[in-house]
Amino acid sequence: MNLLPLAALLLVLTGLSQSITAAQPDDPLSGEKRIILKGNKGEQLDIGSVTFVPGAKGIHYTFKIDHSHFTDYFLSMKEMKCLEGPELWCHLPYPYEQPRTVTTDDFSWLAHDLLFMYKKKGEFGANFWNGIYYKMTLNNDRITGVAQAVDLNQLAAPPDDLTTPPFGEFERTDIEPQPRFLPFVEMR
Repeated sequence: MNLLPLAALLLVLTGLSQSITAAQPDDPLSGEKRIILKGNKGEQLDIGSVTFVPGAKGIHYTFKIDHSHFTDYFLSMKEMKCLEGPELWCHLPYPYEQPRTVTTDDFSWLAHDLLFMYKKKGEFGANFWNGIYYKMTLNNDRITGVAQAVDLNQLAAPPDDLTTPPFGEFERTDIEPQPRFLPFVEMR
């Protein structure tokens, strides 16, 4: 059996498939997206990127914060990178191993990489009970999120199960976005 015609057909179909894929609109869960924190007064801060890689075992991501917008603070014996505005918003990287995966309806691990603590500029120390968790959803071609309150003291010790995000729906509380500095996130 001559396999040459089959190989040629396979090459043509592969090329056709790639051109069809390239012509489709951007997949919000594939490739690099910018992370934009948004305020109530139109403020937008591009603080980094997330890169999604779909695979056989789900959608994995890598996460990179650009600290050029952040200022170093030493709060409660800990160095923190903070965004300055009406409040200080200090990024707290999730301190434990996690799978860095998302699905079209579950962005919990990504939200754990985007934890913040807020405080008034004049307050002393870090107030870890003033934690911010962005509850995210997929909206058309982008991921959007709104701030919820969490107590970051819960991360002082590792969770019993490292495969389950510690801030589930019962550990989060809806908050009024109006008084907060950057209550919204968008990834596009």
